[in-house]
Amino acid sequence: METTRRDLAALIALAFSGAAATAAESDSALPPPAHDMSAMPAHWTGKEQIAFLIYPAFTALDMVGPHYMFTNLMGATTHIVAKTMAPVTSDTGLVFTPSKSFDDCPDQLDIICVPGGTSGTLAAIRDPATLRFLADRGGKARFVTSVCTGSLLLGAAGLLDGYRATSHWLTRSILPAVGAIPAEGRIVRDRNRITAGGVSAGLDFGLSMVGDLRDRQYAEVVQLLAEYAPEPPFQSGTPALASAATRKLMDDMFTGFLADAKAACETARKT
Repeated sequence: METTRRDLAALIALAFSGAAATAAESDSALPPPAHDMSAMPAHWTGKEQIAFLIYPAFTALDMVGPHYMFTNLMGATTHIVAKTMAPVTSDTGLVFTPSKSFDDCPDQLDIICVPGGTSGTLAAIRDPATLRFLADRGGKARFVTSVCTGSLLLGAAGLLDGYRATSHWLTRSILPAVGAIPAEGRIVRDRNRITAGGVSAGLDFGLSMVGDLRDRQYAEVVQLLAEYAPEPPFQSGTPALASAATRKLMDDMFTGFLADAKAACETARKT
């Protein structure tokens, strides 16, 4: 359906007003939008149930990037899920308040998304309750997704067996330890498994799913609202672009972590 400028203006106004989605749940009903919604295409409003798993020392941007995109899906409900309702501190010290615990999270989800991290992700991989939660909700979800090393956590929960997947470039080689088939790409799709590369790739993943769940024009409006037009000041964002010295520095920094990550993944798969 062709849309008009009024339709696009309505979407932008809706996003700015915070009524496009429930980023944080509230018991009170939102007031009706002040603008005319009658010309809005029907498929621009859905009813998705979306859950982001968070855990101590996860990488905030892995979650916040796609969270911004998903909370611009009109009609969708977004949950921030943790083991308990206690505040969760990210790896950079940002504190997040869960909206649901494992016990309270909806049983049927359209999307479950797992962010990554370093030591925090390994701790989550070693936590039986986290793996049980992921295996249960992920086994029934319409889309099972991750950003960065979140794919290792998905795999540890048994959700990537035989699926092509990606991770942060440093940890992509560990994916076979959790039953996945490593694949290159900023976003890798295999049936209903969608995995994104490191950290900032979550923005692309989230925006692409907005396009899938609504349509291209809707996604382009969300992109414009976000003014998402990256022009990095340096060209060192992938191993291919980075200098040999920069790559070596990264490799040397994470030698111990990679050994620990592989061991944690292998142990999780045996239990």
